[in-house]
Amino acid sequence: MSVSQQKASPLYNKELSPESASGTWKTVNLFNWWMSAWHSLGGYTVAIGLFALGLMGWQVILAFSIGIVILYFVNNLSGVAGQRVKVPFPVFARASFGVYGANIPALLRAVVAIAWYGIQTYLASAVVMLLAIKIVPGAAGLEEVSFLGLSALGWICFLGLSLIQLLVLLGGMEAVRRLSDFAGPTIWVAMLALAIWVLSRADWSIDFTYSMAQLGSAGAQTISFASAIFIIVAYFAGPSLNFADFTRNAPSEASVRKGNALGLLINAIAFGIISVVIALASVKVYGEAIHDPIALLADIDSITLLLIAIIAVGLATAGINIILNFVSPVYDLINVWPKVFTFRSAGVLVAVLAVVITPWNLFANPVIVNQFVGGVGALMGPLFGVIMTDYYLVKKCRIQTDELFNAEPSGLYYYKKGYNPKAVGALAVAGLFTIVMSVIPAFASWAPLAWPVGVLVGAGLYYFISRKDIVKSGPDYSRSSESISAEAVQTLD
Repeated sequence: MSVSQQKASPLYNKELSPESASGTWKTVNLFNWWMSAWHSLGGYTVAIGLFALGLMGWQVILAFSIGIVILYFVNNLSGVAGQRVKVPFPVFARASFGVYGANIPALLRAVVAIAWYGIQTYLASAVVMLLAIKIVPGAAGLEEVSFLGLSALGWICFLGLSLIQLLVLLGGMEAVRRLSDFAGPTIWVAMLALAIWVLSRADWSIDFTYSMAQLGSAGAQTISFASAIFIIVAYFAGPSLNFADFTRNAPSEASVRKGNALGLLINAIAFGIISVVIALASVKVYGEAIHDPIALLADIDSITLLLIAIIAVGLATAGINIILNFVSPVYDLINVWPKVFTFRSAGVLVAVLAVVITPWNLFANPVIVNQFVGGVGALMGPLFGVIMTDYYLVKKCRIQTDELFNAEPSGLYYYKKGYNPKAVGALAVAGLFTIVMSVIPAFASWAPLAWPVGVLVGAGLYYFISRKDIVKSGPDYSRSSESISAEAVQTLD
């Protein structure tokens, strides 16, 4: 497929092409990316939420750490694959689901990302509201007027924060990288300051054997511990799936692995430990583990300290929101309509959709979050299993990049009418398992295990029905066929 044919294809968009990969996301940038990804209100809440399973403080730290180790290997798989092929996730998925079938995982990921983007923006705006009322007490009067379930002050803070995040995204992936480089280290300062403040109030003494409930049998303890591990993994199920959106810009596989090692094995585990320490200190100070760090911030008397803390938390939340929940649906929408959207226009649409869904109403309705967002999110495991199995075990890491943009029936990844029935079928079967586990109350105790079940069932089924398609030998098609042909000519010469 020639370059001119590729660019004329209805599947082509410059933002999606390997040529747009910048090569500027080095080890330190991916390290900062992980700092921005973990250091947030959501990351803290998820870590402290493990106490609800009846685990003791040291068990929470251990389960959190094991979950991070699993995420390290998971993101090495998806991250290295993205760096090799140099295309964003929805284009990478064309190899396994078909050039049009890739819209299935793309739109599923986009739905989850847009929902959580709106919710995270709303949660961050609540922090800004707290600051506004502390500095200008009269602003509290704006809370008496509401529209569509949100106060006037809430609307001002929510729309203001949405605009700031959009402006960052409109600067492109390099602006996202710079924000990540700044936000990641900044929040560590706030977390350490918060830990020191709470520990000082707790007389520098905490109890690592504290638990919210006593577990009964050894079986119940094992299930709770395993659930804790995979709650941490599931928290990053979506971002792990589309990690290629960022690692495609890395200069080498080594930079991806090193960035993951520093950002996950060192940084994320340290974040989990600090979060547990803060929670255990809050038990001594308040009589219970504080799950919402905003409640701790509200108890700070110093306006100066409060200002610094809230700016840091707000910046961190904006950072995680952009890198985890904003970039992904932008690429997903471009993939659906390559000739319609640009990076900027898709970003504007995502920002508008995040307002239209009124995320504060979503967040206030656990049924919607659990049944709809949770149900769609449960498909992240099967998607990961199918796509990674196809790349590593079926295609043996050989993808002909230019064929990812070939919309002709003769195209390598056109399959049947642009869809790969085997991938779609494996997703449907595995997805049925995970959705049942995630949304039906009778299986609530097994819901945290939906991700590993989805990965194993999706991967196993797809490998079984695709075993005749396994690549036996041949050239490394991680590059375009033209560059490979050029190398072949040089060899003959």
